[in-house]
Amino acid sequence: MISEIDRYAGISSPIHRWDPRFRIVSIFAMIFSVILIYNLQLVVIGMIFAVILVYISKIPFSFVLSRMKLVFIFVLPFFVIIPITFTNTGLEMANFGGITLNYRGIEYVEFAAMIAIKALTAVMLIFPMIGTSRMDITIKALEGLHLPNKLVQMFAFTYRYIFVLDDEFMRMDRALASRGFKKRGDLYTLKTISKAIAMLFVKSYERADRVFYAMRSKGYAGTIATLHEFDSGRDDWVKTAVVAGFALLLQVAATSDTFGTYGGLW
Repeated sequence: MISEIDRYAGISSPIHRWDPRFRIVSIFAMIFSVILIYNLQLVVIGMIFAVILVYISKIPFSFVLSRMKLVFIFVLPFFVIIPITFTNTGLEMANFGGITLNYRGIEYVEFAAMIAIKALTAVMLIFPMIGTSRMDITIKALEGLHLPNKLVQMFAFTYRYIFVLDDEFMRMDRALASRGFKKRGDLYTLKTISKAIAMLFVKSYERADRVFYAMRSKGYAGTIATLHEFDSGRDDWVKTAVVAGFALLLQVAATSDTFGTYGGLW
């Protein structure tokens, strides 16, 4: 997902024209706001807002949903684990090999749904946050927000060389296949792949050493160099006020009498 997240950075939309610095701060605040809410209604409202942002950004929903498959796989077990976890109280419905399911556990399906929607919303908001600018511009925006320089540089190099490592591993995989190696579910396959990964780490270390001296020889000074210059205006402040204000509004609603916290657990 990370290697392709800026595939649609070249299209035009109100989100694309939003100053990346303001956009990152605002949507990041929105993500935290949704995560900190313990009310299913408000979490659903937050997810609807995330869908609206994706729609405004003109990033195809098919692209977003295809990259969220792993999130679906991760959150689905909560609908099984949580109902059978809270079994101390409530009328028993069924018993499967010592695993008890009661009415009290069924009530906690709502809590499982809230966890799932939170995770999906947080991941969905990442696409309009960093998928509407080229990754080098996003990295420069992080530097402009005065994040620790070493953290920004680590993020930049990770993104830059994840493609190189992927290409290197694919070459190793083709080399193994040309020698008759076939992937199976046995110990020999596990040992072979482990050795290939170990060799990839060795090559990565050697490449990193060569890249370091090459960058030093070209005058690398630890800053992100791009031709893009940030120019914030009134529209950027308006968009920031809308998104950040909505995130704050969710928190205010969560603490009000109308929308309380999830009474079953909190």
